[in-house]
Amino acid sequence: MARIAGVDIPKQKRGVIALTYIFGIGRSRAKEILDQAGVSEDKKVSDWDDDDITKVREAVSQFTIEGELRSTVQLNIKRLMDIGCQRGIRHRLGLPLRGQRTKNNSRTRKGKRKTVANKKKATK
Repeated sequence: MARIAGVDIPKQKRGVIALTYIFGIGRSRAKEILDQAGVSEDKKVSDWDDDDITKVREAVSQFTIEGELRSTVQLNIKRLMDIGCQRGIRHRLGLPLRGQRTKNNSRTRKGKRKTVANKKKATK
């Protein structure tokens, strides 16, 4: 396995797909990195030689990825929560942020359903 930015890249996959295993690199950025490094997009990682891996490492190092990117995202979320804006409040409550309905869906953000008992009717 090739190791780039502290992540093991799968050898059996094409270069474009394999680079997406790094947090902060999607398909378009992976293509950009491989173009910059001069490595074919269709070439599998197992076919890369040491020179190709070195070029890809150098190209990847120009972007904010992995731990640094994760901490930046977390700091941005914390800032929103600290200033008490709408998005920060929704983060704090664990609800969806971008205007989605919450009556029926949004189980990903809200978590497993919590059943609430019915009130008993008063007898006459």
